Amino acid sequence: MYLKIWMKKWLWSILICVSLLFICFLLLLLTTVKQNEEPSNKYVINQIRLQVNNVLLYIEDHFTSFEQNLNLRNSLQEMSNSLDIDITIVQLDGKIIFNSIEEDPSQFISLKNDLHYDLFTSQQQPGIIKIAFPIVSKTNEQLGNAIFTIDKDVLFPMEQPSTSIFSILFLSGLICFLIIGLAIYITRKANKEILLPLNNLKKSTEEIVKGNYEQKTEYPRVDEIGELYAVFDQMRLEIKNLTIQRDEQEQNQKKLISSISHEVRTPLTTIKAYLDAISEGICPDMDSLMSYIQIMQTNTEKMSRLIDDLFIHTLKELGHIPVNLTEQYSKDVFTNILHPIHHYVQTTGIHFIEPEYIPNVLIRADEHRLEQVLSNLITNALKHTSKGNSITVSINIENQLLYINVIDNGNGMLPEDMPFIFERYFRGIQATSETAVKNEGAGLGLSICKHIMEAHNGSISFKSKQNIGTTFTLTLPII
Repeated sequence: MYLKIWMKKWLWSILICVSLLFICFLLLLLTTVKQNEEPSNKYVINQIRLQVNNVLLYIEDHFTSFEQNLNLRNSLQEMSNSLDIDITIVQLDGKIIFNSIEEDPSQFISLKNDLHYDLFTSQQQPGIIKIAFPIVSKTNEQLGNAIFTIDKDVLFPMEQPSTSIFSILFLSGLICFLIIGLAIYITRKANKEILLPLNNLKKSTEEIVKGNYEQKTEYPRVDEIGELYAVFDQMRLEIKNLTIQRDEQEQNQKKLISSISHEVRTPLTTIKAYLDAISEGICPDMDSLMSYIQIMQTNTEKMSRLIDDLFIHTLKELGHIPVNLTEQYSKDVFTNILHPIHHYVQTTGIHFIEPEYIPNVLIRADEHRLEQVLSNLITNALKHTSKGNSITVSINIENQLLYINVIDNGNGMLPEDMPFIFERYFRGIQATSETAVKNEGAGLGLSICKHIMEAHNGSISFKSKQNIGTTFTLTLPII
């Protein structure tokens, strides 16, 4: 709104300035014209002298004969008529000896009141100029006075106003009109192409603040405002996706807390039950006691794995999973990892097949983190296999990469689960089925495995077919 008000003020300021400028120019032009129309007294007297010079010379040459010579008087009358000037000849004593407008002129005039050597304009008859010139003989003796009465229009014929003045006035008006029109056009265009789109963008922003991410912003032109609209719409979609991800994450975290609460409660309940049995002396012999202890140990390990997964997941969320890469030989690393896993798998009744040959190449690795990855993959394989099935680990080199394959011939994955297995919290549809007890876990393992392998500049991938089995493949670069 502030920008709109500012533009209105800006437009009015331009209009006022242009109007004042035009008025000042018009007043200046009128003043100039008026000054040209009203010449100075000195200029007027000079013009009159030029106009009547021949007449005045004629009078001076024949002054002594005017009163008696009718021909001279008639000649002077003709001059008066041809020049459209009234002529009065007066002697030094004020006696009129010739008057071009009166056949029987007054005999005398008042030299004090009617004789003026300077410019005199009759107040009773505006536009009439009345001036006297002395009549001088050849010996420079003043003989009398000649009074000339001239119409100002005769002396200064009405001229058509200068074409240049009209041109300047027209051009000035045209320029002012163009400036005003341009200001109005710019204001309207700015209002249509800047203020209105910005106002629409503001409304869309308010909708986003309210949580409505579905209102799409569109702008038909490909310009700076159009680019702003495009970036804004990308931002809207990004915020929408982030909001959906946040909501999904919050929902998954709630499910995770519920799942962990249940999964921790189960082994704790089991441990408590066996401890109560031992404390009450229910165990009949040492073999039964050792069996109880074995069961409690198994449940303790389950809780420990859950807590370890949650701890590593928390570090991953904070971006703080430490992976300390050092140069090591692959044979030593994987021998140390697979030997204890072999013993553990054998106790479950699953046949574990170690690699026949482990390539002895130099790699950059964190043995502890790789052990977590392989343990997680083999633990997942155990969840999907039954007694009599097998888990195979093979290691080979191809294209300067070390490939580690973990293969089982268990149940395999459901096709609908495959796109999501590396997402955190995902436990698969089987986690809610009748096999849920077997598929215990927080759904964090594979997400953490992916993070660890990427920290090794390697990768993790899989292929699976239901009721046939699953193969996970790890790759590590060879130095």
